[in-house]
Amino acid sequence: MPPSSLAYTPPDGGWGWVVVIGSFISIGFSYAFPKAITVFFKEIQEYFDITYSEIAWVSSIMLAAMYAGGPVTSILVNRYGSRPVVIAGGIMCAVAMVTASFGDSIIHLYICVGVIGGFGLSFNLQPSLTIIGKYFLVKRPIANGLAMAGSPVFLCTLAPLNQFLFDMFGWRGSFLILGALLLNCCVAGALMRPIDEKPREKLDTPENGYGGSNGALTPTESESKDQAKAGCMRKVDTFIDLSLFKHRGFIIYLTGNVVMFFGFFAPIVFLAPYAKHLGVDEYSAAYLLSILAIVDMIARPGTGLMANTKWIRPRIQYLFSFAVSYNGLCHLLCPLASGYGGLVVYSIFFGIAFGMVCALLFECLMDLVGAQRFSSAVGLVTIIECCPVLLGPPIAGALVDLFNDYKYMYYACGAVMLAAGLFLFVMNFYNYRILDREKEQQERDVELSAAEKVSMREEEEVKEEEDRAQEEQMVEEEEEEEEVDGHA
Repeated sequence: MPPSSLAYTPPDGGWGWVVVIGSFISIGFSYAFPKAITVFFKEIQEYFDITYSEIAWVSSIMLAAMYAGGPVTSILVNRYGSRPVVIAGGIMCAVAMVTASFGDSIIHLYICVGVIGGFGLSFNLQPSLTIIGKYFLVKRPIANGLAMAGSPVFLCTLAPLNQFLFDMFGWRGSFLILGALLLNCCVAGALMRPIDEKPREKLDTPENGYGGSNGALTPTESESKDQAKAGCMRKVDTFIDLSLFKHRGFIIYLTGNVVMFFGFFAPIVFLAPYAKHLGVDEYSAAYLLSILAIVDMIARPGTGLMANTKWIRPRIQYLFSFAVSYNGLCHLLCPLASGYGGLVVYSIFFGIAFGMVCALLFECLMDLVGAQRFSSAVGLVTIIECCPVLLGPPIAGALVDLFNDYKYMYYACGAVMLAAGLFLFVMNFYNYRILDREKEQQERDVELSAAEKVSMREEEEVKEEEDRAQEEQMVEEEEEEEEVDGHA
C-alpha cells in the first residue's frame, strides 16, 4: 500500500497498541464465539431432537449474519467511527445470548443466536480491523497478526469453559452467563480512541464509467442527466466505494474467497462432534479445539512477522494462496487420522493452517486496496461471502446425515479449499505480471518524458544560440555600414 493513500502519517505505535488490545478482545469474541458454542451442539441436538444439518444452521446463520452485516457496519464506521459501533455490537451480542437462554425451539436459537448475535459480532469485527489500518502502516502486518491472535486465545479459553458451564448450569444457564461475558466487547470498544485525521480532498468528478448520455437528448439535457447520475453515485460512494468492482486484484481476491468459504468453517464446526462420534469423551473433544487454538495463537503473530519481511511483503498474496492450499491438504488427510492421537496431530496442523489464513485474510485485502478504501472493501467482501459462509456448514452437515460418516465432509471441504488456493496462486501470478508490466511502462513513460524535456531544452538552447548569432551578425553589419558611411 503506498503511503500516499492516507492524508496523514499513521503513528505506528503509541495509543495504537492499546487499540490493538481492544481489537484483540473484539476480534477474539467475533471469530471464536461461533466455534466455541459448537460444544453445546450435541446436547442441543438431542434436546430438540434434530439432525446434524439443522443444528449446524446455528453457527452458520451466526457467521453469515456476521458477514452480511458488513456493508451496514461500513456505513456506520465511516459515519460515526469504530468506538460507538463496537460498543453497540457488544450490547447486541449480550441481549442475543440472554434471550436465547429462554428458547423453546431451534427457530428461536436461529433468530437470537444466529441473526441478532451475528449482527452484533459484525459490529465488533469490522471496526476493529479498520481502526488498525488507521493507526499502523509500516508495522501493520504485525499489528494485524497480534489482533487476529485474539481468535485462538479466546477459542482456547471458551471451549473448555463452555463445557464446564454446561456441566454446572446446562446449556440455558451457560447462554445466560455467556451473554454477560460478551459485554466485555463494550470495554474493548471504549479503548478505540479515534485518531486525528486531516480532511481528505473530495473529487469533483465521478469515477470513469458512471456517467452516460442518451443520443436523443440535447447537450444541455444530457449534461444535466449525467450530473444527476454522477451526483447519485457520489452520494453512494460516501457510504461505500462501489468502484472497487473495477479493481482487478479485488475481484481476484473476492472470487477465491467465495470458493474458499464453502469449506472454511465446516471442519472446525464439526471437530468436537466428530471426536464424540468416534467415542472420545466430552472434555477431550473440547480440548481438541483448545489444542487447535493454542497452535493458531502462535501461528497468527508468527505469520504476521513473516509477512512483514522485505522478501514476502511485496508478494504477500502468494503466501495467502499457499495458506489456503495448505488448509485443503490438511482436511483431505484428516480421515486418515485414527484415534484421539490422530485427531490431536490433525488439530496441530490444522491450527497452523487456519492461523495463517486468518492472519493474512484482511492484511491481503488491505494490501490490495489501501487503508483508505479498506472499510468499504470489507463491507463488500463480507456481504458477498455471507452466502458460502451460510451454506457451507449445513451442506457439510447434510453430507454427514447422508453417509453417516464425517470423512466425506472432510474430503469435500479439502477439495474446495485446495481448488481455491490454486486459483488464487495462478491469478495472483497473472496479476503481479500485469502490475510489473504497468510499472515498467510507467517508468518508460517517465524516462521518455524526461528525454523529451531534455530534447526540448536542447532545441531551445540551439535556437537561442542561433538567435544570438543572428543578432551579433546584424550588429556587425550595422557597424560595417556605419564605418563605410564615415569614410564616405
